[in-house]
Amino acid sequence: MNAPQPTGGMDILLWVVVPYVCLTVFVVGHFWRYRYDKFGWTTRSSQLYENRLLRLGSPLFHFGILIVLLGHVMGLGIPKSWTEAVGISEDLYHIMAVGMGTVAGFCTLAGMSILIYRRRMVGPVFSATTKTDKVMYAVLGTVIVLGLVNTVIANLFGHYDYREGVSVWFRGVFRFSPHPELMAQAPLGFQLHGLAAFLLFALWPFTRLVHVFSAPLGYFARPYIVYRSRDDQLGNRAPRRGWERVK
Repeated sequence: MNAPQPTGGMDILLWVVVPYVCLTVFVVGHFWRYRYDKFGWTTRSSQLYENRLLRLGSPLFHFGILIVLLGHVMGLGIPKSWTEAVGISEDLYHIMAVGMGTVAGFCTLAGMSILIYRRRMVGPVFSATTKTDKVMYAVLGTVIVLGLVNTVIANLFGHYDYREGVSVWFRGVFRFSPHPELMAQAPLGFQLHGLAAFLLFALWPFTRLVHVFSAPLGYFARPYIVYRSRDDQLGNRAPRRGWERVK
């Protein structure tokens, strides 16, 4: 890793102020949305309007984005020394990152492309699309494309080790000990990816993405629903012998 360079005002703004502002909006925005817009806390599902493209695009996108998320947890959240301590060499890590990251990234991009095509070409679905949805898709698509480009270029053609730069800065943000000089030295692609990701965090509470935090945990504790008939005999026909209702 290169020696730290002096940190300027623009570096502080981009790599300290912007992340904390976006994270604050992320947290406060979710609280506000849940407090004042519970009925709007939904994906606004459009499955009733069209199902064929949805059955193809939705699994591709959701399974792809799940693998991408797990890859980011490992690449950004787990220090390089930890993976080496458990026997994952640098070469093995990069093989995993390129292989799984590229496949997952293309699946996510393909699934999202199908969903956007469906949303644009299916009339009722397009009519249900809001301006916020369009902004969200644009920012999310930018994050995915930049991440995919960085994964391929950095691991196959570049020499930048983001685990000693971007990852350290990212963990420092959540420990309230950011190192803006590390992002200032990162390649432009990683800088744009980081800014776009934090912009997505800021938009998150005001879009359909809030459904990520909706888990139907109440179903596990909800009592059974018992159905009873008001009539002793169901229908006009008498029950066959052996099929009488048990009282």
